[in-house]
Amino acid sequence: MPTHALTFDIEEWFHLVGVRAMDDRASWASFEPTVERDTERILEQLARHDTHATFFVLGWVARRYPALARRIAGAGHELGSHSDWHYELYKHSPQTFRDDLAASIDAIEQAGGAKVLGFRAPSFSLVPGSEWALDVMLDLGLRYDASVFPARRAHGGYPSGRWPGKLDTPAGRSILELPMSLYELGPLRLPFSGGGYLRLMPERMLHCAMQQHERRNRSAVVYLHPWDFVPHGPRTPMPLASRLKCYQRRATTTPKLDALLSRYRFDTCATVLGLDG
Repeated sequence: MPTHALTFDIEEWFHLVGVRAMDDRASWASFEPTVERDTERILEQLARHDTHATFFVLGWVARRYPALARRIAGAGHELGSHSDWHYELYKHSPQTFRDDLAASIDAIEQAGGAKVLGFRAPSFSLVPGSEWALDVMLDLGLRYDASVFPARRAHGGYPSGRWPGKLDTPAGRSILELPMSLYELGPLRLPFSGGGYLRLMPERMLHCAMQQHERRNRSAVVYLHPWDFVPHGPRTPMPLASRLKCYQRRATTTPKLDALLSRYRFDTCATVLGLDG
């Protein structure tokens, strides 16, 4: 059976893309911080299952909570970059993205003491036309990307082949790509393995999707955020559809992850991609 990739995007509850109340980054210091406490709960849950994962950390978080990055790496987990300031990739120029990514890698490696091999764009915002970012990743020493969401979604979406695979860059190079997972149900291709998709999907259907990947010998990619686990955490005004996706059924996250970890084999992205040997 395949080993699946377990990932967490380590960001604060107020690092929300496309939410007007959070647009002013200068205001972030005024919000209640929760990422350190909520990530510690994830680490405790993984320790109970003796499972390792990849933590895509914001440079912003690593600079403010270096002990958290050290705690993640010290527990045997992989550290990856989730950008520096949680800014959508396609809104960057090549130079501003290079500066942002380099700053995040430096902050994470300085705090965690471990080499950063992979990147995930905020809100899976690698879209057609932004492939130049892949060359920047390679220039900065990264080995893989996990930013492709192979279905339509707000702030992202990229038509991609199924795992495993590589993406070609404008400079004629290639980078390993670990896209998010879809459940093929007749003509439908449904996201299921992370965030609001995982919280809103019935557990039985979630297992059907995972078993489909296992039958096809294909690794699924599960992704979650620290705030996915907190039913009564801080909230901010946003449109109804966004509220449903962001806040509903958070109480189901911990038991659903327990069920997945008890039934399937998970590890870091680097291990799934064969980069840790």
